[in-house]
Amino acid sequence: MDNNFFKKIRILDGGMGQLLLEKGMVSMGTLWSASALLDEKYHQMLVDTHLSYINAGSDVIVTNTFSCRKFRLIENNVGNQFKKLNKIACKLAIQAKNLSKKNVLVAGSIPSQRDTYITDNRDIKLIEEDMFEQADILSEFTDFLYLDVISSTNEVKAALNISKKLNKKILIGIHLKKNGDLPSEEKIEQLIEIIKHENTLGVVCACVSPEISLSVLDKFFNCKVPFGFKINLWGVDEPGPIQTFNTAKPNEIGVNPNQSLGKRDNFDANAFYNLSKKFIEGGATILGGCCETKPEHISSISSLKS
Repeated sequence: MDNNFFKKIRILDGGMGQLLLEKGMVSMGTLWSASALLDEKYHQMLVDTHLSYINAGSDVIVTNTFSCRKFRLIENNVGNQFKKLNKIACKLAIQAKNLSKKNVLVAGSIPSQRDTYITDNRDIKLIEEDMFEQADILSEFTDFLYLDVISSTNEVKAALNISKKLNKKILIGIHLKKNGDLPSEEKIEQLIEIIKHENTLGVVCACVSPEISLSVLDKFFNCKVPFGFKINLWGVDEPGPIQTFNTAKPNEIGVNPNQSLGKRDNFDANAFYNLSKKFIEGGATILGGCCETKPEHISSISSLKS
């Protein structure tokens, strides 16, 4: 993996779980996007979704492993399929890449190992053990690891340790609250201080609203690594924990998160393009989308690549 890959403008993909729901996937319990792995009838839908982002101009696609954390699978009584589902997600992403015949990279998504948008306050050794178990599977299949919507520097430190153990490069995706701080109440400056001497591919603000992203843009001005944004288009600036809006039990049909968080139907591809241009003007080189962004959003910014 080229350490300088993200020093040029690169395009990541957009949202996966929400697009799968829109295409007709039925989410069971709190599995969300992992439902597309558990039920084979959705495998082609998942491949086609990856392909839609590749064809839209993505340089990187992210494995559909955000909901494949062991904690979430155990919660839905399918913890025994942890390795299988993570491997399936990787293989389907690679299948899409091969079908596209394009030189795209595959990033292995490693989310917070507990709930989303809130800090995992466990001892760092426990966090690292859980992360390592998932990262060890993904590293066999992927070009690099993507730390996906993380809420604290402790989780980042755990991932950096794993990166060294596996000799696998990592792109850090950190979540931010409305005040511009991490959910752990740590400052962006604290994060930058930790990573600036590490051998990372870069850092992105992950699943963060357009408004929050713009408000913190200048904080990355002196960042020593490539940086960028993978924004969400929820209807709220600061989403709460996943558990607060997706409480279905195993074998029950899950609730679409946008029923609680809303979505910005008026934030079209042109608005996404204009926002991304502002990011580039502020020094960002990594662009992409998260929840509720679609292939047309990614297509709109493909011309911005350097």
